[in-house]
Amino acid sequence: MTELDALQRTLAAEHAAIFELGALGGRASTLTATPLRTALAAAYDVHVQRRDELRPMVAAAGGDPVAAEPAYRLPTPLTTLAQIEAEALRLERACATTYAALVAATSGPSRRWAVDALVATAVGEAAFGGPPEALPGLHG
Repeated sequence: MTELDALQRTLAAEHAAIFELGALGGRASTLTATPLRTALAAAYDVHVQRRDELRPMVAAAGGDPVAAEPAYRLPTPLTTLAQIEAEALRLERACATTYAALVAATSGPSRRWAVDALVATAVGEAAFGGPPEALPGLHG
């Protein structure tokens, strides 16, 4: 996989993450106030920031940044706190896997950025009940 391919794949994953985190936040808003709602909002903000950082990285690598899909399929049901939390954890783990692939495909400043994103995503999994892992992003 080329660096540009990996950057595009990561940008596409961020588009999907933003869509899904927004939907999960909407579902969680019907529940009583919980730390999950705060964690979802924080994760959403982080993923928006990363998406915004990835766009110029793709352009600098010679690509036209991939656009978001009009919509993404959500798993069902997502009505309980446990279901929403489990899906948020699955999403963060998928992003960690994508960032691990980006680390492998990049060098220099892009790799440093990808490593930072991978570490932050792995740490962020804890907000959704994820246990620490020795090699985050490799559970695939």
